[in-house]
Amino acid sequence: MKNIVLLGASGSIGTQTIDVVLHHSEKFRIIGLSVGHNIPKLKEILSQVNTVRYVSVADAQHLSELEELYPDITFYSGDEGLVKLAKLTDYDIFVDAVVGFRGLLPCLEAINNGKDIALANKESLVAGGPLVKEALKRNKVRLYPIDSEHSAILQCLQGNDKKEVDKLIVTASGGSFRDKSREELKDVTVEQALKHPNWSMGGRITIDSATMMNKGFEVIEAHYLFDLPYEQIDVILHRESVIHSMVQYQDHAIIAQLGSADMRLPIQYALSYPNRLVMHNDEPFGFTKYPALHFEKMDFERYPLLALAYEVGRKGGNLGAIMNAADEEAVSLFLNKKISFLSIETYIENAVRNLPFIQNPTLEEIIDSDKKARQFVIDQWKKGAVS
Repeated sequence: MKNIVLLGASGSIGTQTIDVVLHHSEKFRIIGLSVGHNIPKLKEILSQVNTVRYVSVADAQHLSELEELYPDITFYSGDEGLVKLAKLTDYDIFVDAVVGFRGLLPCLEAINNGKDIALANKESLVAGGPLVKEALKRNKVRLYPIDSEHSAILQCLQGNDKKEVDKLIVTASGGSFRDKSREELKDVTVEQALKHPNWSMGGRITIDSATMMNKGFEVIEAHYLFDLPYEQIDVILHRESVIHSMVQYQDHAIIAQLGSADMRLPIQYALSYPNRLVMHNDEPFGFTKYPALHFEKMDFERYPLLALAYEVGRKGGNLGAIMNAADEEAVSLFLNKKISFLSIETYIENAVRNLPFIQNPTLEEIIDSDKKARQFVIDQWKKGAVS
């Protein structure tokens, strides 16, 4: 039996994690979880999951009501609450499925607490990759990726010597606007951007998929997860999202992981690694539904944020934190219909080019870089510096 602490229980990854746990209640038990502001969803979760003993919510104003309703549960709030969940002693694996930079500190706390990590919070590695890697090594714990692409790579590496890997091939759907030229992107709407052709995801990640920023984050993640240089990490456009990623070995053999567009598979694999459990309520992948699969070379001029991510990854330092924070703020401005879609790229690149570079940042300097990048984007917007 693995006891689990789950951050981001009300989000897409969180709810699917709960589904996996409920279908394998003989293997897993959730003892702690967090949600943001969605208190009705929390109550729904607690009606389904009767093993929860610790809960953190975003806003302290809900604590008195929740404590009265659930006297057997200990409640926390805010970012401090996430850290308190990470510091609990009576669990085995920490599922970090919150969105954004706020997932980094609890991730580090859980690692320093000697807990294995199932990671869906890509910002932890994009912004704090070296700190996370050092903490994993020092505390001798494992990190299992939940992103479908990195889970696919992990699966393709099983039984092989990593020294024989030639390159990793990360697949990308191309997002909502893969068939539009840059000229056609000038006037696209938020509603159009949120219509991903293959996946149902949250707002920010769907926009990041359309700009290819998300794939840039995944390249940086792959670098830290699998200890390979950026020259050995390729991205290829694959419209169907059937092949989740591939590994090419030095003899030119390529091993690919295929499957349905269902995030429960990588979630379940991360929780059960190295074992494979039965997948419940899932329609198995069928080749006859996909008589043809398509692949295209990545166009870095069409997707400049992917090129920027490679550059940021190679330089390292605090640039990942700057790029991520600028993206969070710029995407928020776009989702609130305050800037255009293409302006997202400009805000992010301006932040990366103009804010101070720190080669070997401390955690405090990464946190400060995150704050400065957010303020930079807001100030640029208020000044009307980007059209």
